[in-house]
Amino acid sequence: MATNKFFKSLLFALTIAITSFGFGIQESSAYPVFAQQNYSNPRAANGKLACANCHLNQKAIEIEAPQAVLPNSVFEVEIKVPYDVTKQQIGANGKQADLNVGGILILPNGFKLAPKSQIPDEIKQKNKGVFISPYSTEFDNILVVGPIAGKTHQELIFPVIAPDPEKNGDIKYLTYPFYAGGNRGRGQLYPTGDKSNVNVFGATQAGQITSITTQEKGDSNIIIRNSSGQETSQSIPAGLTLLVKEGEIVKADQALNVDPNVGGFGQEESEIVLQNPVRIIGYLAFCFSVLLTQVLIVLKKKQFEKVQAAELNF
Repeated sequence: MATNKFFKSLLFALTIAITSFGFGIQESSAYPVFAQQNYSNPRAANGKLACANCHLNQKAIEIEAPQAVLPNSVFEVEIKVPYDVTKQQIGANGKQADLNVGGILILPNGFKLAPKSQIPDEIKQKNKGVFISPYSTEFDNILVVGPIAGKTHQELIFPVIAPDPEKNGDIKYLTYPFYAGGNRGRGQLYPTGDKSNVNVFGATQAGQITSITTQEKGDSNIIIRNSSGQETSQSIPAGLTLLVKEGEIVKADQALNVDPNVGGFGQEESEIVLQNPVRIIGYLAFCFSVLLTQVLIVLKKKQFEKVQAAELNF
């Protein structure tokens, strides 16, 4: 148990270090390791992926993968995370920044990230500056990536190696489902349940706004006085656009700022066939035999027609 915790902590530290410094990716306050630290398995019993617990908006994604693969072969699974590149998100510091992109791929057992030595140079070039890692030491068939700058990485490519049933008795030649998720932008919640600054903040009580002041760090402090004369103070993070002004009457839970969220999370599922090479050879042999039979029938028919024509002439 202690060993598992050690490896999880080590994976967390390495992911942070590589993401922040290893590939020149822009710093971000959203990391897939949040899910790695809080969910031993990112896919719940109802099929919901853990990323959706922090990225509350729904946005569509697309999956592209081969229909069938051979044992011990390397193939690509592509997750497309489209969005308007002109849009920007609010960073943790309250300043505008390009949206980041992240993804998760849950493969069948036995499928995993392809070794670097077996990844084609073309895929390496596409994934330049992208760090893909297993979700945990226990689930090496689950891969995560991000956050990365989304303008050039709206298509996340995962190089995957298929298992070999001849070497692993637990793997069968079957059709397997797999699941993918992709998000753009920062999440609205932290794993602790606290709101990030990518949120709409509502009034804690009904009343009149008596003052709005800007703090040193850019936060807006709003004081609301209710009908009983009781005052409450609320802090709105820096970078958010206020919807209210001094002297205005507000209701409880009324939005105090414009919704800053331009991102969201989406998930899809698909299937892949682990194909037996013997079946392919058998299928090709069957096709060849059918083709050969048809050719022989045509030739025999031509021969019969010639003989019949000769008999008529005679």
